[in-house]
Amino acid sequence: MRRSVRRLLNAHGFVTEEYSSAEDFLRHSAATEINCLVLDIDLGGISGIELQRRLRASGSKLPVIFITALEDGALEAEATQAGCIAYLRKPFPANLLIDAINSASAAD
Repeated sequence: MRRSVRRLLNAHGFVTEEYSSAEDFLRHSAATEINCLVLDIDLGGISGIELQRRLRASGSKLPVIFITALEDGALEAEATQAGCIAYLRKPFPANLLIDAINSASAAD
């Protein structure tokens, strides 16, 4: 899924970086300028929601878009309360992700 999202975003002119886990992101993200974060909820290790909470606690205002295959209203409410700008259930139409990223960029 990560590769598919990267290819989609690159095809629409976005510069992307991939991280294999939340922990990997936390180790390497400071070296790059990031305008928006697309996170899966279930990352293994630190969850996407927990990563977003840690970023917010550190003062980050980085926009976050969650993608998930899970059908869970409580999880969606938790992600929304954590401040995500979009919550997309897999499979989702490509234009929904592109529109969410463009909205995040416009708000930046």
